[in-house]
Amino acid sequence: MARSRNKGSQEINSGSMADIAFLLLIFFLVTTTIASDKGLPLILPPKQDPNVPPPEVEFNQRNIFKILINSNDQLLVEDEPFTDDITTLKNPIKRFLTNNGQDPTLSDSPKDAVVSVKPERGTSYDVYIQLYDIILAAYNECYAEKVGLTPDQFRNLDLNNPREKALYDQAREDFPRQISIAEPTKTAGGS
Repeated sequence: MARSRNKGSQEINSGSMADIAFLLLIFFLVTTTIASDKGLPLILPPKQDPNVPPPEVEFNQRNIFKILINSNDQLLVEDEPFTDDITTLKNPIKRFLTNNGQDPTLSDSPKDAVVSVKPERGTSYDVYIQLYDIILAAYNECYAEKVGLTPDQFRNLDLNNPREKALYDQAREDFPRQISIAEPTKTAGGS
């Protein structure tokens, strides 16, 4: 008697499946771009030679706008507790930068003005970055007002265009961006 074969149960060759999976894995590894954090665009000073004492820098205290951030993310601005929303700090910074010696409690001139930030070790990155952004926004608004632009127009200047580059340079000519970021202290009021 002849055996009948069931034609519906053929085996699938799975030997090439591993090759296909491997090729797909390589394809995705090669074509995927991995995002990397860029951080803050700061230019750090060169490392201090331990054999050379740091230079003595004399500043008129009037020309330093002091901002301290404690580990609870509370601000002390010009030795006074700052209880308002942090975004409202932009206007006092602008007033300090553009004083030109008019108010004896504020800076002598924009060239002499320094915004000093000193955090404690427990300060959150969110508050620190938000404060840094507010300081940069205050400077950008001062630059924009000096050349008669809005802050958005100033930020969008094309520095490859000679006319717009001249406006940018004119705005920053008398306003050096001087932001002092002090090394964090360990605890409130101490090191």
